[in-house]
Amino acid sequence: MSNKMIEPCHIRYSDYTPCQDQNRAMAFPRENMTYRERHCPVENEKQHCLIPAPKGYVTPFSWPKSRDYVPFANAPYKSLTVEKAVQNWIQYQGDVFKFPGGGTMFPNGANAYLDELASVIPLADGTIRTALDTGCGVASFGAYLMDRNVLTMSFAPRDSHEAQVQFALERGVPAVIGVLGTIKLPYPSRSFDMAHCSRCLIPWESNGGMYMMEVDRVLRPGGYWILSGPPINWKKYYQSWKRSKQDAEEDQHRIENIAEMLCWDKIYEKDDIAIWQKQGNSYSCLQKDGHASKMCKVQDADDVWYKKMESCVTPPVEAAQLKKFPERLSAIPPRILEGQVPGITEEVYEDDNKLWKKHVNTYKRVNKLIGSSRYRNIMDMNAGLGSFAATLHSPRSWVMNVVPSISERNTLGIIYERGLIGIYHDWCEGFSTYPRTYDLIHGNGIFSLYQNKCDAEDILLEMDRILRPEGAVILRDSADVLNKVRSMVAGMRWKSKLLDHEDGPHVPEKILISVKEYWVGSEEQNS
Repeated sequence: MSNKMIEPCHIRYSDYTPCQDQNRAMAFPRENMTYRERHCPVENEKQHCLIPAPKGYVTPFSWPKSRDYVPFANAPYKSLTVEKAVQNWIQYQGDVFKFPGGGTMFPNGANAYLDELASVIPLADGTIRTALDTGCGVASFGAYLMDRNVLTMSFAPRDSHEAQVQFALERGVPAVIGVLGTIKLPYPSRSFDMAHCSRCLIPWESNGGMYMMEVDRVLRPGGYWILSGPPINWKKYYQSWKRSKQDAEEDQHRIENIAEMLCWDKIYEKDDIAIWQKQGNSYSCLQKDGHASKMCKVQDADDVWYKKMESCVTPPVEAAQLKKFPERLSAIPPRILEGQVPGITEEVYEDDNKLWKKHVNTYKRVNKLIGSSRYRNIMDMNAGLGSFAATLHSPRSWVMNVVPSISERNTLGIIYERGLIGIYHDWCEGFSTYPRTYDLIHGNGIFSLYQNKCDAEDILLEMDRILRPEGAVILRDSADVLNKVRSMVAGMRWKSKLLDHEDGPHVPEKILISVKEYWVGSEEQNS
């Protein structure tokens, strides 16, 4: 397999998302959005070719300009722009899309909307650091929260005619393709300080409140849930929604009842916005009125990869108070203090932080662009305790911390307690994103981890798919593993060099640095 030339795919694959492929999706039931969930190709359906960039593709603008402008050639779903321009989401100017920071629910702009939330929720003092935006559109909520030092994980389904998640990532905002359907969200319990839905079209009152129960699972004690749009303010809008007054009122009433059962206190409702706060200690509340019978029997609320969502309440955990951000980034996370992750002690955590400071210094010496605004969207494929991301922490970039589903230790809860964001994933499958959405990919020991699980070429092709032209890859692994990887990437339009470990040539661990060449597709490419 060494030095095998891998050919480009046909240009029609330029926006290929293997596990959310439109054609495959249509074979699955529409009920509960099953067809919009992850459905990955089996071995003989996989594309063994390089996904091309569309003609005219250019490197996105640097942050913060990228928040407001996206090159027209980079996001080919033109129908989105027609529809959303009417709603003040996007304007088309020459060869760029302009995002005025509006949206259906942000008629006065996202900042004015956030100012209203900040009158109720402590957005300014570091209490709120991680947010979840369900059905995020083009992620203006997350984009503007970054000015307030809040990091948002945004998700929306892959639609047949809209590329909202692709726009979000082009803008330099964290987002993944995802949906509240039948499978649990790929995040640990108690991850987010705040969850948000603005006209997200999720039927919160359906399935016995299952979707609100899943939000409750990932929401921290004391966290906030914001619902703006239907059915809030139904008295004003029910006719334009083409709903009967009774139906609209009942929808809100059901949501209120589910929130009360989850021990969320409603703390605000004005015009189109309602805000609930999850009780800091809901144990006694959940014991009353027969709520206890709705408790999940699950042993591990963080064991969620491809697990079915249930209509039950995640049992409350006495969680230690988190420090405010940025102190949270380096403070010892409560899950370590409480011994919740076997083998991860305070000493292991401190040593890990020191080690990654050393490693990242080495990376910056080798690649001077690391830490600059050139690399905005960064991925750590095997994030461990999140120390790579913590060391890189800067307003210029953000890191998607991936904890592989086959990892020996489930550390993603620790990563969230540090005020970082991330996701569970199995690298034998495609990642839930569009092509060309990351500027820098880091992988520590990833090929050793998957050595007997799936083909290294498949993992490399997936990395190539999600990496932007002229993006960089840093792999750290044993010498024999990286030599094999290096021979494969030689046929993938990557330029690479193998470097010794920081502590010298006698250390068996090495570093492979690669850069993906810039190239775009053409009609003549292989089908």
